[in-house]
Amino acid sequence: MSSDFESYEQDFAVLTADITGRIGKVPKLLGDEKKQMVANVEKQLEEARELLEQMELEVREIPPQSRGMYSSRMRSYKQEMGKLEADFKRSRIAYSDEVRNELLGDDGNSSENQRAHLLDNTERLERSSRRLEAGYQIAVETAARDRLGFLTRFIDCTAQTSSSCHEGLSSPICHGVLFRDHK
Repeated sequence: MSSDFESYEQDFAVLTADITGRIGKVPKLLGDEKKQMVANVEKQLEEARELLEQMELEVREIPPQSRGMYSSRMRSYKQEMGKLEADFKRSRIAYSDEVRNELLGDDGNSSENQRAHLLDNTERLERSSRRLEAGYQIAVETAARDRLGFLTRFIDCTAQTSSSCHEGLSSPICHGVLFRDHK
């Protein structure tokens, strides 16, 4: 049984080496060639997963006293598989960025265009901010003027009421207002 495991190990080593080489090529290829390479790597990763499953089945068949050594090797292979999948994912993201740039027509001048666009938007934002601040200042002044007008009318009304009460001290309401004002 361990000979089957060792045979799977050799197959896994060859396959992972091939996958690693292909993953490194993915970001450098263009168009259909790149799509084909991505599809091939996906197939090979699936084969590697199947090999790991076969190896795991073989480890279960190994006697318990020898199983520890094979189990630690399996953990190592699973970690390697996880690393390969992560590397492939990163290479596909790079692939996606290149495709996006091709579709959008981004080139070396795009950073200059983006910078100019950013400066235009910044200037527009500053102008809008200044207009908002001016509008806020007008609103504050208007509110203050309205309050001042209200207070002026209130003071005039209070003065008229007070003078009316002074003239007619005989009224109990006026008498109460005057005493409350003096306390």
